[in-house]
Amino acid sequence: MKVSVGLGRPGAEERLAKSGVSRRDFMKFCTTIAAVMGMEASFANKIALALTSPRRPSVVWLHNAECTGCSESILRAVRPFIDDLILDTISLDYHETLMAAAGHKAEEALQEAINSPHGFLCIVEGAIPMKDNGIYGMVGGHTMLDINSKILPKAIATIAYGTCATYGGVQAARPNPTDAKGINDALKHLGVNAVNIPGCPPNPYNLVGTIVHLLTHNLAIPEMDDINRPLMFFNETVHELCERLPHYEAGEFAPSFDSEEARKGWCLYELGCKGPTTYNNCPKVKFNQTNWPVQAGHPCIGCSEPDFWDTASPFYEEA
Repeated sequence: MKVSVGLGRPGAEERLAKSGVSRRDFMKFCTTIAAVMGMEASFANKIALALTSPRRPSVVWLHNAECTGCSESILRAVRPFIDDLILDTISLDYHETLMAAAGHKAEEALQEAINSPHGFLCIVEGAIPMKDNGIYGMVGGHTMLDINSKILPKAIATIAYGTCATYGGVQAARPNPTDAKGINDALKHLGVNAVNIPGCPPNPYNLVGTIVHLLTHNLAIPEMDDINRPLMFFNETVHELCERLPHYEAGEFAPSFDSEEARKGWCLYELGCKGPTTYNNCPKVKFNQTNWPVQAGHPCIGCSEPDFWDTASPFYEEA
């Protein structure tokens, strides 16, 4: 990974074209982001300018206690491939999983990014173990608690990406032996007020839309709900947006996963679907604009809600 702190990398569209991403593909991507944000299609031009500006804030991506599934969801995204587009256009300068540098070179890249005179955005993936001064989560000889405490207060804005970073995730599920917490709960005493993009994993377009909002609104954070989720993505329940909603309203419920009714698209509420109490835009955005769990025949498990591992489980019961 080439480090170009705080300035972005010029010639983004030319490099995308060389990677097989045409101007048409790029604008289709920007139009999709505009739709996800609830904006008119004409806003795509502003998004394109923001993503290809010669000066964009450096992005530092920190990893805490997690499975890296949130990063994987981005790397598996297609149309166009995210690694050809987003990892370039947002000027991602530090990501422990993706960067080629290691050891002291990685540490140098991090220090260069967070000390840029132009500032930096911070994306955090994973919960912070708090017990015993954070010794149950270490990176490079430092606790995750210490790393985040030193870096996040310096950021122009912080995005907690994924349910682990937002609420603690599976690490915080009972009995939570490491006292894992989400970013805001762990660091609110330092003034950290991260934008929460929950999901296990979250949809990459919700992350990109948040970054685009920052870039197009003079780094102002988007309007959020009472638990810091952007309303442009999390203002409706999965149930309200679900394509199976007409069957719910008609009282048509699938009796089992392998039933003919399930194959016909009947409602999965009686099979444990948590859509009515879960706020997310999965039915609207889908993953890769192709599919999402309920469309594929699996109930929503409420993964974008706080403490879902405890409050929404068991996800399955023996018949």
